[in-house]
Formats: sequence, C-alpha cells, structure tokens
Amino acid sequence: MPCIALQHLAFEDLGSFANVLTQAGHAIDYRQAGPSALSADEWRHADLVVVLGGPIGAYDTATYPWLTEEIAGLQERLALQRPTLGLCLGAQLMACALGARVYPSGHTEIGWAPVDLSAAGRASCLAALDGEPVLHWLGDTFDLPPGAELLASTARTPHQAFSHGRHALALQFHPEADPARIEPWLIGHHHELAAAGIDIPALRARSAELADLRSDAATRMLTAWLDQLA
Repeated sequence: MPCIALQHLAFEDLGSFANVLTQAGHAIDYRQAGPSALSADEWRHADLVVVLGGPIGAYDTATYPWLTEEIAGLQERLALQRPTLGLCLGAQLMACALGARVYPSGHTEIGWAPVDLSAAGRASCLAALDGEPVLHWLGDTFDLPPGAELLASTARTPHQAFSHGRHALALQFHPEADPARIEPWLIGHHHELAAAGIDIPALRARSAELADLRSDAATRMLTAWLDQLA
C-alpha cells in the first residue's frame, strides 16, 4: 500500500511515524514539494498521502505558484474522501483546500507542550496524546473548515487539530517529531528561533529529556487512526 509523504523541507520527515506506517504495510514514497510533486492521478488514488511541514505559508501562492496546484490536489482528494494526514503546514494546506482561511497567528509557538483535547478529541485517536508533550512549531493558524470537527487546542492557538470525516486528519503540531532527532530542526530553523527569542540550548535539553522517556503515544495515535481507516 503506497504512502506518499510530501515534503516541504528535507529534515521535516515522517519521523517516528515511518516505522508505524511500514509495519502497517505501507511502502513510503517521499516526494519533494514543487511542480508535479504528485500527478493528478496520484492525488486522486494514492492509498495514503501525508503532507508534511515547512516554513512557508499556505497563502504564499504568489511566491510559490505550485502551492496552488498542491491545494487543488488536496481539494479533490478530500472531496473523494481519500485518506489524508496533514502535519503543521500540511494541516494548514488541508484547511485551505476545505475552504478555510489560513493566516499569521501574530505569535510564534515553539517547544514541547501538551494540547488540550476537545470532547471529540478525547473520543478520537488523539486520546493517545492526552497529557503528552508534543512539538509545536508554528506561526500561522487557520479557521475551522466547514464540516470539520475540532479535536485539540492550546491557549494561544484555538485550532490545533481537526478531523474531516473519517478519512482526513489535520494536526498543527508535530506528534511525528522524534525528540532524539531535534538537532536538524535547531540548525535549519536557526533564524526563526533567533527571531522568536527561543533558548536553543534549553530546547535541546528538553528534547533530550523527552527522548530518554521514550513515550509511545505518537505510535499509538497513528496506529489508532490507521485502524479507523481500515
């Protein structure tokens, strides 16, 4: 079962999700975002598409014209109710494809912290993340799309996760991020971290602490979602 993972930045990959997908029988096919990353047929028929994060905005279509094609592919795929998972930028692109506004939130939310689950979130696959620290790395947010169900929030970002039917899950945070592999993020996002006043040694130390705890919450979350699709 092919799983196409669409990357917007090389080090923002499937992380801890890769093993779960492989064990579930998916053959992972990484694609780099840009012109013709996925064909129209792949958008319609791929068994699973995971749209990963990146530092650009879903609204940056004038600067990155291929985003228009990506959003159109997502729009058709979601209308066909094909299994789709969006992470951070991927979630924002899904929201845009579903007709919601995506815009700068006015703040930067970076670091490890839990999300607050809604009643629907506690009844969903996100229940595995209840109380668990996950990586936040965002400066944009979105309105809740029509027909979507809000699953999670934080105090500064009310719309952190939503589902759209049983086939689509959008998460602004990064449950896939492996705290043991944080260093590429700290290097690649240096300017953003500096502009936000983030203490990089403290973020590195917190990541190392969580790596030692070795929580399997993200594995259980993704497994539950894949089981739901089946």
